[in-house]
Amino acid sequence: MRSIVFFVIFSLAFGLVNNLYAAKPDTIAVAFYNVENLYDVFNDPKKNDEEFLPEGKKKWTLERFNEKELNLSKVIRGLNDGKGPDIIGFAEVENKGVLETLSKKYLFDLRFDVAHIESPDDRGIDVALLYNKTKFKKLAVYGDSVALPDKYPTRLILHVVLKSKDKDTLHVFVNHWPSRRNGQDKSEINRVAAASALRKQTDILLAKNPLAKIVIIGDFNDEPENISIKDTLGAGLYTCDSVRQVNVLRNVSWERKSKGEGSLKYRDNWNLLDQIIISKGLNKNYICGSYTIFRPDYLIQKDGKYAGSPFPTYGGDKHLGGYSDHLAVFAKFVINR
Repeated sequence: MRSIVFFVIFSLAFGLVNNLYAAKPDTIAVAFYNVENLYDVFNDPKKNDEEFLPEGKKKWTLERFNEKELNLSKVIRGLNDGKGPDIIGFAEVENKGVLETLSKKYLFDLRFDVAHIESPDDRGIDVALLYNKTKFKKLAVYGDSVALPDKYPTRLILHVVLKSKDKDTLHVFVNHWPSRRNGQDKSEINRVAAASALRKQTDILLAKNPLAKIVIIGDFNDEPENISIKDTLGAGLYTCDSVRQVNVLRNVSWERKSKGEGSLKYRDNWNLLDQIIISKGLNKNYICGSYTIFRPDYLIQKDGKYAGSPFPTYGGDKHLGGYSDHLAVFAKFVINR
């Protein structure tokens, strides 16, 4: 009898431990980084890449390319408390090859795979995604086009569908919206067009599943409170102490913006152009307050006219050997194993 009682107690305890382990949360980090003109050194006749060739105006040599990739790997490894991200989107990469070199040569232990589709942008600077292939399986990759009013070709919005180890589907949209060339007001119509294209795709997903898990990352060339993001896309200004958040899309970058922080410095002002937006379905997964602008001392210029700004690869046509004119951002989420 005593043996039977012991067996029952042991079985219940063992089952409880197993259940607790099965529900043990796992933290993942989602990041974004505009890497400032990550070109290879080869001429692509289909792209306007002559500036970034060994004989071009920037004198973009293999040595400089390798130095930049090493620099970028240092930044990426520093994200997520030094563990590196599990998912990271990029802006301003020329092609899939530059990220394959980055991941295989400098980040091989992070087990990244690449998701990328060539954009119609004539400069050849695309968006792309690296994801940890031991944690996620890639289900699909789409390139959503943006129709600008003047018909000028611009970057695709990359839509990557991933499945986590617990069989949850995650939709990641990587963006690099049209620039503010000719001024913010005059160019705003182009970013509204990009926001409309993105909103169309998220609406399709949310119509099928109102709790679809969507994370939107990118360099939007607009700030959280601008029309394109707040009104057209409908991403609410989300803070952790919000009593009631009614928007389906929630901009977790807002708290940093409200404190005057930014990812790009322009004319002595910090702009928060690099943002992370989540759907209602990810609200319980997001670790509130975890959105971070990564700015260790080595990424900031120490002297000269641009002291206090991100340390870029180039200043005009002068090679500085830095990292990027943008800072990387990331946020953390909890998922079940």
